[in-house]
Amino acid sequence: METMQIGRAKLTWLNGGVNFLDGGAMFGVVPKPLWGKKYPYNDKNQIELRTDPILLQIDGKNYVIETGMGNGKLTEKQLRNFGVLEESSIEQSLEELGLSTDDIDALLMTHLHFDHACGITKPAGEGYETVFRNAVIYVSQVEWDEMRNPNIRSANTYWEMNWQPVQHQVQPFEQELTVIDGLKMIHTGGHSDGHSILLFEDGDETWIHMADIMPTHAHQNKLWALAYDDYPVTSVHQKEKWMDFGYQKQAWYTFYHDAYYRAIKFDESGKKIDELKRERYDY
Repeated sequence: METMQIGRAKLTWLNGGVNFLDGGAMFGVVPKPLWGKKYPYNDKNQIELRTDPILLQIDGKNYVIETGMGNGKLTEKQLRNFGVLEESSIEQSLEELGLSTDDIDALLMTHLHFDHACGITKPAGEGYETVFRNAVIYVSQVEWDEMRNPNIRSANTYWEMNWQPVQHQVQPFEQELTVIDGLKMIHTGGHSDGHSILLFEDGDETWIHMADIMPTHAHQNKLWALAYDDYPVTSVHQKEKWMDFGYQKQAWYTFYHDAYYRAIKFDESGKKIDELKRERYDY
């Protein structure tokens, strides 16, 4: 498991699963000759995407950013259609670190699409139950409202089994939430109407978790939005805002979906000046 220390924050990437999605969908209107130079693809034009939660440890508190693909929840058809080759093993990852899901104080959910939220619950009897029994679940109010009342498009990704068992744990926020000194969740919209990012500042040290506004290192270009984005123009404007902000801070950008990098630091011009690569292996 890759780990890094940024100021007071220790980040450790857990094993949340892997899937392969259509590269064209992940890069929207960007032509393949352009995105194909930035991110590898297979003979089906699919790209490898991780769904790896980040264990965030600050001031004696344990937080988990996103929750992975889950385990034992997807049908055979869903496993095939979503290109899932590996499901989550978060409990095993935490065990290796001397922790359990009961030790997690809060889940920091940038949004609640199935590939981020399936790890919140697990099968139990004929239904589902919470995985992180002692955790508060932070998510934007807009996202929480749509999760429970999806529209005709979002119903394909907001699933009742991912929210119904944990609704007593959810503490929604409006535009901005200070989780702990230096750490904020900020509602951006874009990828989904309720999408949020995470911002951590500790002295001269800064990291930003852009979630699905910049899901991989290859999405650094401010104009490259996903076909999956509900509000792509908002994604572009929010990416521009937070990339400009981060460049000036020489911030680290952390990734949930990237199969090659865990985090990258850019200078004021947007040039990569440091990186944490993911240890890779063949499936």
